[in-house]
Amino acid sequence: MKASLYVYIFVMWLMIVVGGGILIAILGPLKIDGFGKYSELLDSTIKAAISILLVVLWIFIMSKIKNLIFHKQIKN
Repeated sequence: MKASLYVYIFVMWLMIVVGGGILIAILGPLKIDGFGKYSELLDSTIKAAISILLVVLWIFIMSKIKNLIFHKQIKN
C-alpha cells in the first residue's frame, strides 16, 4: 500500500512541475495581436482559458490514477 501511495504522490508532483513548465515555456510567451485595443484582453482570456483547461485535465488524470491504484488495493 505504501508503494502505491508514493507512486501517486510522485505522479502528482511530476504533473505539477510539467504543468508549470508548459505554462511558463509555452503559454507565457504566447502573444495575440491584430485585434486593436482588445488584443490584451483576448490574449489574457485565451491564456486563462488554457490554464483552466490544464487544471481540469490534471484533476481528471489524477482521479483516474487514484482510482487505478486504490482499486488494485481493494482487490488484494
